[in-house]
Amino acid sequence: MNEKQFTGKVAFVTGATSGIGHASAIAFANAGAKVVGVGRKTEALNDVEKQIREMGAEVLTIEADLSEVQEAERAVQRALEVFGGIDILVNAAGHLSNGTIENTTLQAWDDMMDVNVRAVFQLMQKALPSLIERRGNIVNVSSVTGLRAFPGVLAYCVSKAALDQLTRCASLELASKGVRVNAVNPGVVVTQIHKRGGMNDDAYAAFLEHSKTTHPLGRTGRPEEIADLILFLASDRASWITGATYSIDGGRGQTCAR
Repeated sequence: MNEKQFTGKVAFVTGATSGIGHASAIAFANAGAKVVGVGRKTEALNDVEKQIREMGAEVLTIEADLSEVQEAERAVQRALEVFGGIDILVNAAGHLSNGTIENTTLQAWDDMMDVNVRAVFQLMQKALPSLIERRGNIVNVSSVTGLRAFPGVLAYCVSKAALDQLTRCASLELASKGVRVNAVNPGVVVTQIHKRGGMNDDAYAAFLEHSKTTHPLGRTGRPEEIADLILFLASDRASWITGATYSIDGGRGQTCAR
């Protein structure tokens, strides 16, 4: 495999300041790509920019709250102004909070849908002219919860199922234009998303320990493992793959509730 296989390519990565998005941004930079990293926190973006520049790669960081309608378009336009195009769009930004059919508020529902579905749709739509021109591709970061039902995270499950269907529908519509669209569906990965969703340190530690028993391979995932799959799907080695929702979950999606 060519270590610099993305030389000359522009990878636009949301959620680039933490977790899977951060690991993906670093991996693309390491593989020769110019990276556009989008996130909400200035200090964290500065850290990402410094890290990538120290690797000798080109980087543009954009502070944006993708739940705001105008922000997605602004971010894409900025990327086009600086780098001239987008070859790879990685939608890794995500939002998670707990809630059941009985107690999920409309606001919590809307927050989940805005970040996990609407923002992804909008970014895909805004980036498409460049992606079509450059015969690029899209990788969406979904979840095992898009493929299987889990209690207590209702809106999150629904949002990720919607993201998977968005991936499949878009892949059919864009295939004739040479643009591939795929998704990765991780199990529990050690990131900050659960803590941002309201888990305290003790609850999160207990959750990770329990997750060793719910994932048949006996452990949780690492962001770098998901990034490896994202890079594969974005690469020419996956040139005949589109519309896929790839499980990368330690076997979690094969199990029954326990």
